[in-house]
Amino acid sequence: MPIKLVVFDIAGTTVKDDDYVAHAFRNAFVKNGYDISLDQTYPYMGIKKIVAVNAMLAKLGGQSADAGTIYTDFTDEMMDFYTYNASVMPLPYAEEVFQQLKEKGIRIALNTGFPRIIADVIIDRLQWKDKGWVDDAIASDEVEHGRPQPLMIQELMLRASITDPLEVAKVGDTEVDVNEGRNAGCGLVVAVTTGAYTEEQLAAYDPDHIISSLSLLPNLIFNRD
Repeated sequence: MPIKLVVFDIAGTTVKDDDYVAHAFRNAFVKNGYDISLDQTYPYMGIKKIVAVNAMLAKLGGQSADAGTIYTDFTDEMMDFYTYNASVMPLPYAEEVFQQLKEKGIRIALNTGFPRIIADVIIDRLQWKDKGWVDDAIASDEVEHGRPQPLMIQELMLRASITDPLEVAKVGDTEVDVNEGRNAGCGLVVAVTTGAYTEEQLAAYDPDHIISSLSLLPNLIFNRD
């Protein structure tokens, strides 16, 4: 069955990350008296950020009352980074792949564990809607449950008038991206090694394909049975 909608993650999948999300997450905890390591942040990448903060606090035996301040500190740092940092740019081949998909009439959407305020800053900074690359976007704070629950993908399908999840591909760089695609019943679930997880780590979650570059994605989509 042909793919009509491709749902891409943002940081680490279509936008260069270089671990900045993990660093900002760690910085927010350290600022509030929790000296966590960078490695401790990786399991929380891709997850709805307030959920990730609460889960990390619970694991640390921290005070739940600190969650709001930590979340705000994280959000403020990410907003500053994506608004002003010169390193913010599309990952290699992202825009070329967007163009190839659009030429085939395939709808492109973004989803993310970020809140909408951060997602909008990124999309505006890269001018992806203005350029016509991105048809739709949704953030984790716009649904009741973020990844790995399928609500963001299901909402994007509804907006695109797509009823069969087999016509949807999910592309992302984390465990929760893969599981989100599986839980939504997507016809194609592709993991990329350009972000938070290695090929070996991603293989444990059994995506349909693991690719090292977005340049390999169109072939997977266009040559389906």
